[in-house]
Order: sequence, then C-alpha cells, then structure tokens
Amino acid sequence: MSTAVSHSRTRQTPAHRPLAYLRLRATLQHAIDAGELVPGQALRGERELAREHGVSRVTVRKAIAGLVADGRLVQRHGAGTFVSERIVKSFSRLTSFSDDLRARGLAPRTKTLAAERGEVTPEEAMALNLSPGARVLRLRRVRYGGDEALAIERSVVPEFALPEGTRVRMSLYETLDRFGLRPRRALQRLRAVAFDAESSRLLGVERGSAGLLIERRGFLDDGRVVEFTQSLYRGDAYDFVAELTSADE
Repeated sequence: MSTAVSHSRTRQTPAHRPLAYLRLRATLQHAIDAGELVPGQALRGERELAREHGVSRVTVRKAIAGLVADGRLVQRHGAGTFVSERIVKSFSRLTSFSDDLRARGLAPRTKTLAAERGEVTPEEAMALNLSPGARVLRLRRVRYGGDEALAIERSVVPEFALPEGTRVRMSLYETLDRFGLRPRRALQRLRAVAFDAESSRLLGVERGSAGLLIERRGFLDDGRVVEFTQSLYRGDAYDFVAELTSADE
C-alpha cells in the first residue's frame, strides 16, 4: 500500500509543481515587496540571474516579461530593466498629485496644455452645481514626476474660487489653499481605460496601454463644489489603495 501511495504522489507532483519562470517571477516580486529591490534599482543581467537561480535565460526573460506586464518592472531600451517607481495613492485621504509625489521624495512638475475661462457647459454645471452662465476656469495639464509623464489632468474650477488673473503654476490645491478654498472632502469614481493616440503620445506609452481614469468632485465645508477634475493615470505607474471597515462597525 505504501508503495502505491508513494507512486501516486510521484505521478501527481509534476502537475502541481510551479513552472520555473513562475517560481522566479514570485521570487523577484517578493524581493520588490520586501524592499530588497527598491524603486529605480537596476535588475542584474539575464545571464547573472540565470546562473544565480539555476535556470535558463529564456526562463529569466519570461519571468521578467510577466513582471513588466504587471508594472512591477520597466525596461528602458539600451539601459536595462529597472524596478518600477510605482506611486501608491490612497483613496482614503484627500491629497493632490504634488502631495503624493513629494511623499515619495519625487519632484512634481507640470506642463500646462490649456488654461482658459468661459461659461460653464451643461455637464460642468451639473458636476459643479452651478447655474447656467456661471464662469469657470478650465485647466488641461500633463503631470510629471521628475522627467517622467505620469498623468493627464483636466480640471474645471468655479470662478468664485480662482478669480480672474489667478494663475495655477503647480498644484491646484495649493493655489486654492491660498484663498482658504482647498477641498475638505471629495467624491471619486475610478474606471479602467485604454489610452488613445493623443494620450499615449503625451504620456510616452504605447497606444492601447492600460490607464486609470478618476473623476473627482471636491467639496468645501459649506457643501459648495470647488473642483471637477478628470485625471488619467498611467496604469503601470500607480497603485490605488483604500482602507475598508466592516459595515457592522
């Protein structure tokens, strides 16, 4: 009986044994999660990794490709493979793009594509709870972490919050804060999108790449809506997290 059981286990083991590239992928991912490989760090070459882990270079290449697809690694032509400098953005705290980057020690930068004032559109009036004819400031900007484009933002702000002549140079929230009008709470909606030709060009990613669209309505303490922002984030650069509690608490 023991022989039969042993033989049965021998036959089943290969079916349950992870493939070599999956084991290596898991090992590398654990090293990233544990901080043994830090954001921006270059990965060792294929030959060295193959020798260290006792696998073929094809296996190494396949494991790396999986982590690149997950956004954990990034490959730069002619430079090598690096740990992605992913940004963790919490849905539980109301922070700006600049806040998030500075918290990671990165330098935020902004390129303004358009800044114009005009009458509110029906869609904007509904989002901002404004009457027809009200005036707003519209901003369309590319947001950078250092030299890397990370997001495209389109913001609409009522003119009462940012009067004529006010310029938003970097952070919209910091500018609103100067007038004591920084949002105190917000409603957000997130959905997955694929980058079109223009968005992919602005962000330096392939057309059809995965992105995350967040629509945010920011409110003041008195209930007025002070911003309506649509942010298109690179899916390979961001992780969005939220702390959840039981409905019974």
